[in-house]
Amino acid sequence: MKAAQSRKKSYADKRRKPLEFSEGEHVFLKVTPTTGVGRAIKAKKLNLKFIGPYQLRKYIHDPSHVLESEAVQVKGNLTFKKNPVLVAEKKVKQLRGKSINLVKVIWDEVTNEATWELEDRMKDQYPYLFLSK
Repeated sequence: MKAAQSRKKSYADKRRKPLEFSEGEHVFLKVTPTTGVGRAIKAKKLNLKFIGPYQLRKYIHDPSHVLESEAVQVKGNLTFKKNPVLVAEKKVKQLRGKSINLVKVIWDEVTNEATWELEDRMKDQYPYLFLSK
């Protein structure tokens, strides 16, 4: 087992390059979008892995790659808060002797990322989602 681990480590070390950045260089910062209740949104196949001009991956500047993005407030743990767009569905989940009201919240209209959340919690945190109903 030790020999196999050592061999794999030597293969990986040959391919690994030390990253060095100088001031003014462009880099990408990997972030994990989270829902309003703090859970990370599960990455889907075509979701962006890197955003903005922030980064820790070397990048060679090309003007054709420049995209306008909204300002993102990144937290210290490299996450950011994503606000819900709308409530798509409601359902009541029955558990033994009690029922739980759930709502399906769409977090991104473009990718249709959605999660089932507790209705009461969402009403407390995002009352504007329930004004039209």
